[in-house]
Formats: sequence, C-alpha cells, structure tokens
Amino acid sequence: MDPASGAGSPSWTDPVPGAGGPSGMDLASGAGSPSGMDPAPGLGGRSGMDPAPGVGSPSGMDPASGLGGRSGMDPAPGAASPGSPPGGPSADPAPSPAPALLPAPAHLPGPEPRPGPTAPPGVGAGSGGGTGQVVDPWQRYDPWAAAAGGPRAGALQLGGAEHGGDDADRRRQARTRLVGAALALALVSGVLGGVVGAHLERNGGFDPVRLPQASAEPTGRPADSVAGIAARALPGVVTLHVSGSDDSGTGTGFVLDGLGYILTNNHVVEPAGGDGRISVVFSGGQTVPAEVVGRDSGYDLAVVRVSGVKGLKPLALGNSDNVRVGDPVVAIGAPFDLEGTVTTGIISARERPITAGGRSGDGSDVSYVDALQTDAPINPGNSGGPLLDTRGRVIGINSAIRSAEDGTDSGTAGSGSIGLGFAIPINQGRRVAEELINTGKATHPVIGVTLDLDYTGDGARVGTQDGTAGAPVTAGGPADRAGIRAGDVITRVDGRPVHSGEELIVRTRAHRPGDRLSLTVERGGRARTLTLVLGSSGGD
Repeated sequence: MDPASGAGSPSWTDPVPGAGGPSGMDLASGAGSPSGMDPAPGLGGRSGMDPAPGVGSPSGMDPASGLGGRSGMDPAPGAASPGSPPGGPSADPAPSPAPALLPAPAHLPGPEPRPGPTAPPGVGAGSGGGTGQVVDPWQRYDPWAAAAGGPRAGALQLGGAEHGGDDADRRRQARTRLVGAALALALVSGVLGGVVGAHLERNGGFDPVRLPQASAEPTGRPADSVAGIAARALPGVVTLHVSGSDDSGTGTGFVLDGLGYILTNNHVVEPAGGDGRISVVFSGGQTVPAEVVGRDSGYDLAVVRVSGVKGLKPLALGNSDNVRVGDPVVAIGAPFDLEGTVTTGIISARERPITAGGRSGDGSDVSYVDALQTDAPINPGNSGGPLLDTRGRVIGINSAIRSAEDGTDSGTAGSGSIGLGFAIPINQGRRVAEELINTGKATHPVIGVTLDLDYTGDGARVGTQDGTAGAPVTAGGPADRAGIRAGDVITRVDGRPVHSGEELIVRTRAHRPGDRLSLTVERGGRARTLTLVLGSSGGD
C-alpha cells in the first residue's frame, strides 16, 4: 500500500491470493477498511475504530498521519504491508459489504518483542502480481492473526506457560522428596541407633566378652583330702552288673588282692542264683566276667573273682575298732548305676545293731549287723562299696540305708538317702572274706539257745518250751555249760545293754567263735553274771 494514500488497514479475512485487498478492492483508493467505510483521516483503527490507547503502530509509520494500521499489530497473512509500494490493481472496486466482526480472543502473554528485519521496499504480499511475503517483525504480537510458525505456534506459546507450571511442580516435588528422604534417614538412624545401643548395653561394647578365669593349677591334691583319697581308691573300686533268670541288679565291690578277689554284699550277687551272670566293670572301663567264690546271707557278704586282669589295685584295709564317732569318711559306689560316685560324711554312731533283708519270708536271708552308722549319702547301687577313712583305708562295707519311704533297712530300698547309712565293720568283713575264700563258707558264733522273738519286754528271753528248732537250750552247748536255763532273760553282753533278741544276735555275731563273753542274766527277779565261750556253726 501507499501509506500516503490514506488507505485503510487490511480486512479481517485473508484476501484471495493475488488480490490487492479485501474482495478485490484497491487499497490505494482509500477504501481499504474492513467495514467498507472510509475511516476518518488519521485513524487506522479496526473497522474504523481508533486503536486502543497505548498500542503502537508499525515501525516507521505515524498513526496521526492518516495511515491505516491495526493499532501496532501485525497484518493478517497475505495483506499488503503498510510500507509496500503500490502494485495492486488499478481498478477501483465497488465497496463490499462489511464482514461480520469476530470476537477478539483473550490476549495471551508472550515473550518481549524483538525487532526483526524490515521488508524491502517494493515487496508486497497481497499485490496482484507479487509472490513474496513480507517479513514483519511485529507480526508475532498480533493475537488475532495466525501464528507465523503455523498452527502449532500458539501451542508453543501456551506451552511456555505450562512449562513454567511444570517447573514449579518439579520444585515442589523435589522439596517433597527431600523432606521424605530426610524423614527416612532420621527413621533409619533412630532404628540403627537403638539397635547399636541395645547391643552395647547387653554386650558391653563391640569387643567379644572375656570372662575372668583362674589360671591352670597343679592337679595334685593332699593325700588326706577327699580328692586325694578318691584318686587313690577309685582304681580299686568296681561296679557289678548281675542278672539271673528272675531278677537283676547293680552294686559295688572293691578289690581285696592281686589274685582277683573282690568283696561285695550278698544281696548284690544273690539275683544271679546258680546259673546267672556277673560282670565286673573297672574304673578304666574294662569289663570282665566274674564268678561267685562264696557268700553268706547272715553276714550279707560275698566274694567274687575275676581272672586274667592285670594291674589290679587292691584297697588297704583299716581297723574298724579304731573308728570314733565324728571321724570323717568317704563313700564310693555306683548309686543308680552311676559308677565311681564319691560322697563324704562322718561316722554318726558305732555298734548300731541292725537287721536287713528278710525278703524270703522265712527269715533265712536276714542279716544281723553290728554296724557303723554314717551320714555319707548311700543309695541303691552303693551296696558293697567301701567306706574309707582319711587315709584311704577301708573301715566298712556299705550295706544298708534307712528309708523314709518304707522304714526298712535295705541296700535296695526304694527311696534315696536320708542321711542314715550303715556299713559292716571291716574287722567282721575281713574274717568272713577269708573264710569264704578259703572254705567257700563262713562260720557263725553261737550261744546255743533258741530265743523268743515275740517277747516284748526289755532284754532277750530264752524260749520256755520246745519248738521246731529243738529244746530252748542246746544240751552240752555253750549256754548249757554256762548255766543258762529256759526262760532266762539276758540283759547285757560285756556290760552293754541288750533290749531284744535281734540285738543279742547282733552282739554275738560281732565276735568270732571261741571268744569269751560276759552275760548278765535275770531269773526269778534276780540278776546274775555268767561267762560263756562262743561256739561255732556252719554258715549257709
């Protein structure tokens, strides 16, 4: 267009290619406004209206000069630029009806305008013969024109605002992630701190626990200590396992000499009978068979023998007459088959008359023992084991306990020790063992009377009438020669009181045949003292 001609601004719709203005109108004629009206001189508004205040006209044009402009906005594509030279059709077309106005879109923010290259003179976009397009740097600021970059340009401009929102979201997300990471770190730190603290409190630190302990010491012990006594005696103590056709049991024994003789209780080997089996286990674990040499139920003693065993360690025998109440003692045995068990105690009493056995019912297996009493724990399985003094010498053979369960005196009582254990004095055991080894049986000292065991008075009363055992006083026997008569009550033996017939037997059995006894006898209310030499009877 010729700016000097006062032609109006291009129409809202793109002109047909090659036309110089809307609807084939000559823009140079001054009829170029979209409304078909001649805008007032100096006004270049849209549809004859003044441009919005403050809106700039295109570069190089003065809005007051009468040039038509769209308030500083880019012309529509294909319209003649304000600075173009006349080149459109010379015909002056008739005015065309004004096109309907379209609502203006909302202004979208965009980047600051940057000046672009100015179209060279003579180049027109809408002239009749022109084919080039004028590059208008202000075109990008026309909100109503199509974007120069095509249909996607507006999307790019809107995308700028969206990208700004995405940046804010990303910042918020980054802050959220940072806070979450900090919380997670705090939680993990707290848990780790608790675990470490608990470990330190429980274990005292990260170093392994080292408990204080005494250093190694010499293994030797004084000879008179319990450890010293046990060390010397254990190799000579054995455990016996006995089995027969009807019964079996476990007991203890000890080696008498280097020939393989072993002393134990009669009730230990009794289950074997005549065809049973006996095995002996030494402290080192060696197990060998054994055979019965002799046994005696009245003394509750037996001797067995092992063969082919080298290095036997016989125990030394002491003297039970030297024992005094309160002397410390050590018991060794196999209680409940726990072989090699060592217990300690003292001598609680001497010459304690006890009877044991009696399981046969006819009294043939009853033993009468003038026993040593001890509080050293003795239990079933200890029977036949040694009772030692402080020098490791045998002073008794553990044989019976008093049971709280049934009140019986038996080495096989059902309950355990209650501190009332009894041992056969070794002086008696030695004599019986020698007889059993030499002859296979033991002899019993006798008085030569039959006692009334139903008598309830104090003392031992001689029977008053003949019984199954014969006359109350054996004719020509020790009692007959001493002057004892039927019905006499014996109250003392060697000055020691006797309270029952069983006790008189015990006092007698504590001696050897041929020993001389002093007896106190009551007859008709009068007491008299008699001297008696013990006779002998064969054992069973």
